[in-house]
Order: sequence, then structure tokens, then C-alpha cells
Amino acid sequence: MHPSLRERARTLIETTGFERAVTALIVLNAFTLGLETSERVMAAAGPFLIGLDRAILAAFVAELLLRLYVRRLAFFRDPWRVFDLIVVGFALVPATGNLSVLRAFRILRVLRLIGSVPSMRRVVAGLLSAIPGMGSIVLLLTLIFYVFAVMATKLFGEAFPEWFGTLGESAYSLFQIMTLESWSMGIVRPVMEAFPYAWAFFVPFIVITSFAVLNLFVGIIVDAMQSQHQSDAHDEREAMMNDMGAVLAEVRALRTEMASLQSQLRQGQMVSAPSQGTNPD
Repeated sequence: MHPSLRERARTLIETTGFERAVTALIVLNAFTLGLETSERVMAAAGPFLIGLDRAILAAFVAELLLRLYVRRLAFFRDPWRVFDLIVVGFALVPATGNLSVLRAFRILRVLRLIGSVPSMRRVVAGLLSAIPGMGSIVLLLTLIFYVFAVMATKLFGEAFPEWFGTLGESAYSLFQIMTLESWSMGIVRPVMEAFPYAWAFFVPFIVITSFAVLNLFVGIIVDAMQSQHQSDAHDEREAMMNDMGAVLAEVRALRTEMASLQSQLRQGQMVSAPSQGTNPD
């Protein structure tokens, strides 16, 4: 019985060669989109690059249609395939008039590489799983920023209105201090010239935010990545055990069939032996 068209398409998209070809097209598309940013390259080979970009886009559309044909509604239950559909859909929107800004979003097609490379997909899955744990830390950091921003506005707003004149300006200045970007010579030392004991305000803020709270982010992300790795390893072990169980079941079935055949062979030999002994000479 010949396989159906859908089964042949399923066999095609599940091959390693097909996945490698899609990955190669994504990398090639990223390279061509980067070349399109050069005016000199576009002047020399602009039509060729535009034609190649359209051909690759057509290949992406054909690939997604093929996957949609094979998987049907299950296609939309895979978040990575939905992401691919959205990214390719951006590229299909006519980039004319007010929509010309969408041409810049064509580079998002490169992000399809995340879904095509299993190791990158695991990293993103680990980061996504860390989001719930980071929510409480974000709230804690927001509370700390609010308290210190109010204090900074009250303490330094009158003398340094460009940095601490309003609550928003104080929060932005504190964010710069938290990132340790020109915090000492740019903000803190000028403030200390007017308020010698200002270090007693800024140093605890840096210790709490930069060295304590932000390290909690790192800890949660590392823990989420480790949990994701353990989950993947557990799934791989279960898959191997299932495969081994299937192989053992087939071996047991073969042994049962062999035993049945041997039993039938012995019975046939026992029946044939007496009949041979009664034959006259």
C-alpha cells in the first residue's frame, strides 16, 4: 500500500536534511539582509539581493504551508511554529507608505534560527520558565527604586534639579547609578561636593541593587536553566526507556514465536516417527 501524500510530506519535513536546509536559508537570509544596509552593495547588486530575499521568503512560506498541511490544527499548538508564522507574516505585509517601517522587521526572520536549533530553543525555554520567579524580584526592585527616588528628590532635588528635580528624573539617575555607568564621576562626586555625606545614601543603594537584587536575577535564571536541563534529560531518559521497552517486547514476542515453532516442529517429528515404524518391508 502506497503512503498518502500527507504521509510523504510528513516524512520529508521530519528529515534532518530538510531542517538543515531551512537553517541554511535562515542564515543566508540574515546575511543578505545585512548586505542590504550597505548603499555601496545595493548600488552594485541591489536587484539580485532583493530577488534572493523574495525567493527565500517564498521558500519560508512554502515550508510553513507544508507544515500546516501535515500537522493541521496541531501546528498552532506548537509555540515555535506560531512564532515562525508571525515572523514570516510581518515580511508579507506590503512595506509601502506608512507601513514602510515594517521593512525593518524583516530581520526578525533571523530569529527563526532559535526554533531550528535545539540548544538555543532550550536556552529560551529556560529563560521563559524563569519569568514567574523574576516577577517578585521586579516588584522588590521597583519598591526599592521608589523609596530611594523619593528620598533623592527630597535630599538633592533643589541643588541638582537636572538629576533629581522630579521623581522620574531621580529614578532615571538612580538607574544609571545602578548600572555603574559613570556613576561616580558623573553624578555622585558632584553631589558630594555639595553634600559631603551623600555617599551614605548612594553606597547602600548600589550594594542593595547592583550586588544583591540583580544577583537574585542571575540565581533564578541559572536555577531555571538547570531545571530545564534536568527536565530535558528526564524526557530523554524516558524516551530511551520507552524505546528499550518496545525492543524488549519485540524480543519477547520473537522468543514466544520461536518456542511455538519449536514445539510444533517436535510434535511433527513425534507424529512422523511412529508412522515410519509401521511401514511394511
